[in-house]
Amino acid sequence: MKQTGVFFLLMFVAMAARAQQIESIHFHLYTDSLKKGTHNYINVDGKMSDGSWQPLTDKQLRFTTDYGKFEGNSLVLPDAPSAEKVSITVALKSNPRMTKNTVIWIKQKPDPPLPAYEAETPRRGRRR
Repeated sequence: MKQTGVFFLLMFVAMAARAQQIESIHFHLYTDSLKKGTHNYINVDGKMSDGSWQPLTDKQLRFTTDYGKFEGNSLVLPDAPSAEKVSITVALKSNPRMTKNTVIWIKQKPDPPLPAYEAETPRRGRRR
């Protein structure tokens, strides 16, 4: 009886490990351009062998770029970049042959100012 329990436990562990294998990696960017002088989060997801998607971090990925520097998943650009676009490559650390590359433009124009918010002042007194 004890051997049967151990067998099922090992089978369960083997199936769980297989379900967590990364089949492919994909960029799922939150924006179409990068901002100057700030941290730009580069979202990379892994498609798992069970069909689910999992966010990946610098623990699973190696990030490289031709401009700027990475801090975790964030690409940091200077305030006055000399480049107009950035090439980013990610490679899966557990399988360095699994790579993905993308080119992202750096935003050149400043953001427009947000409209001023005017709070409605509460009325005092009773309605008649």
